[in-house]
Amino acid sequence: MRNRLQRQSRRGFSLTELLIVIAIILIIVAAALPRLTRARMFAEETAAIRAVSVIHTAQTQYYSQFGRYATTLSELGTPASGAAGPAGADLLDRELGEGRKGGYLFTVQGNPQGYVVSGQPKQFGTNGSRTFYSDQTQIIRNRFSNEPATAQDSEIGASDKQTPEKK
Repeated sequence: MRNRLQRQSRRGFSLTELLIVIAIILIIVAAALPRLTRARMFAEETAAIRAVSVIHTAQTQYYSQFGRYATTLSELGTPASGAAGPAGADLLDRELGEGRKGGYLFTVQGNPQGYVVSGQPKQFGTNGSRTFYSDQTQIIRNRFSNEPATAQDSEIGASDKQTPEKK
């Protein structure tokens, strides 16, 4: 009878058992977190490359409609009021037209030859580990540093792996 009472009073887990389970869960989370962070950063970089491609498409449409390239993202974005026109061609969604998409910030600058597109992570190392550059040639270039990419950097796809000379 005494054993039965002791068994009935010992329902649940002891504090030590709960601490061991929590410690195991924390170890699993600590091991998985860096991979999750890298995967999220890779997804944001991929989205940034896609956004640069979308800007190229919008620039091509803008050029066919107005005979010149847009000099700012707001010219490609939604019009402030009224119908679409050179000041707001409604070729990009509002977010990208304001210069942000996902974890990246974008700019477009006009020049005599055409235009330049730049993409920088909002927070380097968290939102992305590389910067992007492109121009009217539509070749997207990247740099594996916080410094803005330029026309001299490597093309996307040519060598997407970070090498010592790119650091």
